[in-house]
Order: sequence, then C-alpha cells, then structure tokens
Amino acid sequence: MVILVLNCGSSSIKYQVIDMEAASSKLLAKGIVERIGLAEGDLVHKPVGKEPFELRQPIPDHTTGIRLVLDALTDPKHGVIRSLDEVKAVGHRVAHGGEYFPSSCIVTDEVKEKIRSLFEIAPLHNPANLEGVLSIEKVLPGVPQVTVFDTSFHQTIPAVNYLYALPYAYYEKYRVRKYGFHGTSHRYVARVGARLAGLDFENAKIITCHIGNGASVTAVLNGKSFDTSMGFSPLDGLVMGTRCGQVDASAITFIGEKEGMSYAELNNMMNKKSGVLGLTDLSSDMRDIDRAYDEGNPRAIIARDMHYRRIKKFVGEYAAEMGGVDLIVFTGGVGENSSEMREYVCSGLEFMGVEFDKEANRGARGVDKILSKPESRVKVAMIATDEELMIATDTYNLVK
Repeated sequence: MVILVLNCGSSSIKYQVIDMEAASSKLLAKGIVERIGLAEGDLVHKPVGKEPFELRQPIPDHTTGIRLVLDALTDPKHGVIRSLDEVKAVGHRVAHGGEYFPSSCIVTDEVKEKIRSLFEIAPLHNPANLEGVLSIEKVLPGVPQVTVFDTSFHQTIPAVNYLYALPYAYYEKYRVRKYGFHGTSHRYVARVGARLAGLDFENAKIITCHIGNGASVTAVLNGKSFDTSMGFSPLDGLVMGTRCGQVDASAITFIGEKEGMSYAELNNMMNKKSGVLGLTDLSSDMRDIDRAYDEGNPRAIIARDMHYRRIKKFVGEYAAEMGGVDLIVFTGGVGENSSEMREYVCSGLEFMGVEFDKEANRGARGVDKILSKPESRVKVAMIATDEELMIATDTYNLVK
C-alpha cells in the first residue's frame, strides 16, 4: 500500500511517500514545498534512487502545492509511481487534537470540525494542517485520509500532571491544561529504544528527550505518556531556539507592564524572541551557538549551559516521578547530532544508575545506538526519530 504522508505548515508542505506493502516499509520519495503564497514558490523533490528535481514558480495555495507534488510523483523521469491510483491513503500530521483525539483516526466531517474548533488554541498549526486535508479532497477525491495528532500520545497523562493550579473554572470553560506535543516522535523513539535496549515497552520506565529547535522531554511509564515538559502550548518546559520555556509568569506580566506590551506582543516575545536567540542575540540555531561557545562568547556559554541543564533537570524530575528509570533516549536534530549535549545531560547521573559510555557517544550521529556501558543499570540510547513512518504506520493500520 503506497501512502502519502503530509505535514502542512502555514507556507510549506513536507511530504514522504512510503510503500507499506513491502516486507518492511520502503521510502520511495520525500520533499518539501516552500514559500506558498509568495511571489515565487519552491518545490524540492527527492526520489530514492533518482536525481532530485527542483521547481520554482508561484504557488498560491496548498492545493496548488499538493498538485505539484503529485505531478512530481508520477513524472516519467523523476517520479516513483506510475499513476495516482497507486496512492491508497494519505496520512496527515496535525499539531493539536485537544481532548478529542486520544489516537489517530480516519478523516470524517466530524473530525474536520473538531480540528477547526481547536484553531483558537493552535492558531499557527491547525489551520494549515486542515488545509492539507481539504486540498487532498480536491485533488484526490475518495482517497481515505488519516489524521495523526502530536497531542494524542499525551492523552494518557493523569490529571494530577496535566492540570494547572489555576481556578478550575478555566479548565471547565476553556480547557486550559497541559496537552504536550512531539507525541508522535516520543511514541516512536520510546518503542524503538526499548526494543534496542532489550526492554519490555509495556513494562518499563523510559525518558525520551526530543531536542531540536523546539524541544521536549517525556516520561513514558509502561508504554504510556505519564508526563511531558511542553504544556498548554509548545512554549513551556525546556529552553529552545526562540522559546523561553519554563518561566515565572509574574516576570512576564512585569515586563509587559513596564514595556506597555499587548498580550499579542508578549506572546510573540516569549515564542519568537526568547530562548537561546534572546539570551545571545546571535542565533536560534544551536550550531551557531556551539561555534560562539567554542570561541568563548560568555552569553553563548550561559545559553548553552542553561539549555543543557534544563534537559538534565527534567530527566531527574521524571526519574523521581516514575520511581526510577530504565532507559533515557535522545532524538531530534540536536539530540541525534550533539554528542556534547548528550554527555552533559548524562554526566553525574551515576547515582541513578547511569554509566555513560563517552567513547560510544563521541561522533555518534543520526543512527540508533546504545550510549551506555554494558554494566549500566540505566540504559542510554540515541534513536533517529521517524515521525513520517509512524504516521504511515497508523494510516496503514486504520485504512487496511
């Protein structure tokens, strides 16, 4: 079964085409459409075993972008399927499922309305995600679609962990609570990491660290999300590229009053001007921060150490919360590529049973690998996340 996986942003479309009928899943092509709605748009199409194809032209909307993707997939020279009839289902990444969706589901009118009802609490992502669903209805009418939600995995978090100590009326009226994000990635790497470490996924205490420009840590207890660092929005928890993470709310109201900032301006400041960018005034990219760190830039040193230390604090918190830990997993763009970050987080955790293997860690990038010594009571692993495969798997299982 050939499945098209879509991740639609406000001005972009990331995609993969995966054959799920093979003995094991087989990636056929991947690519990205960018600059949707601008004067010139871009399509970069990368078929497996063939030369990449690039196209530049105006792409006014998502429907046009998806049509260009489908044209590329069926092109005689750089295509990977003979006709669109081979696409048997489409899986969509959707950022926010609220309390409606504890698992992935086939798209219906009711599902679309519930996604639309969450625009208010996910204004940057859900409208674009739904636009992808509506566009497929136009260009591939009748093809089954499945929505896979970033928040679904975290719907098992108990109320004692997802509620805020605010007046309960705000939860009842507006559903203000912790939702968590990156759930598809946390679910994938926890399961794969458990298998690599020889653990029973359904009977293990696992901490997964998805570290990229956006970042979160999740406690996975006996196969289910038990707590996670992101909250009502992706802003909470770790220090990130441009997000401040955990902060005293009174500091924000104080700044807002002093600066005469609106709620929208405060939200923009916390989400887009904070994190390592705000601390350094250099960059939101950790590779740039690493270079400045090595050059002795004092603010880069503070920013990187703060970023790393916050991860370590959540690992300790979740180990305490679960009454121990069997496996710590690193993933994401930084998690899979920064040996320095992994060593920083795991150093000093010997009291928890972590015996970190610095030699195994050194230079390890983007592969599934155990990073702890054989005698370590707590295993440490690096797992290359594959959210698209997770989406394709859920789509395959639901449609089949």
